[in-house]
Amino acid sequence: MNYQLKTDEILEKNRQKTPTLLLHSCCAPCSSYVLEYLTNHFQITILFYNPNISSFEEYEKRLKELKRLVKEMPHTNKIEIVEGRYEPQEFFDIARGLEHLNEGEERCFKCYRLRMEESAKYAKEKGFDYFTTTLSISPHKNANKLNEIGEELEKIYGVNYLYADFKKRDGYKRSIELSKKYDLYRQNFCGCVYSKRDNREE
Repeated sequence: MNYQLKTDEILEKNRQKTPTLLLHSCCAPCSSYVLEYLTNHFQITILFYNPNISSFEEYEKRLKELKRLVKEMPHTNKIEIVEGRYEPQEFFDIARGLEHLNEGEERCFKCYRLRMEESAKYAKEKGFDYFTTTLSISPHKNANKLNEIGEELEKIYGVNYLYADFKKRDGYKRSIELSKKYDLYRQNFCGCVYSKRDNREE
């Protein structure tokens, strides 16, 4: 499925209004293009929920950069940030038995699900019109799997999922340009101790 066309359809459907969107964010660089792209179409609240991040120091660094980005970049509609809980054991629980796998395999899919389900729950609780995640902007993330999970969670929680593959139409390239423009910290690993391990081995 062409998820960019699905995004286009949703934006066209809501062209005469500005629905609310809960956007799960993993970091500032990945959020940069997504925010630039969507700010004209939604009232955005960012949920920073990432218990997979390897250390509290790294977690705080990424959150600080995200807050700075939102403060410094222009946006049509006000953007709010909600900080989720940071409880790494939640990640280790879903990763148990999968520690040996490479990045991009089943452990990552479970991590997608962990963070996206928390987003869907929050969106349901707070009455958002849509929810989605910035994760698909990365060339290392499986957009098909992300959207499959989003579709499933939409049915479970009754909140519209914004289908997307944000790397399309040079979205990833634009995120690099914006990262340079705002001098953002660009981490060299996804976040968890296993991606950090794999990066060191490479």
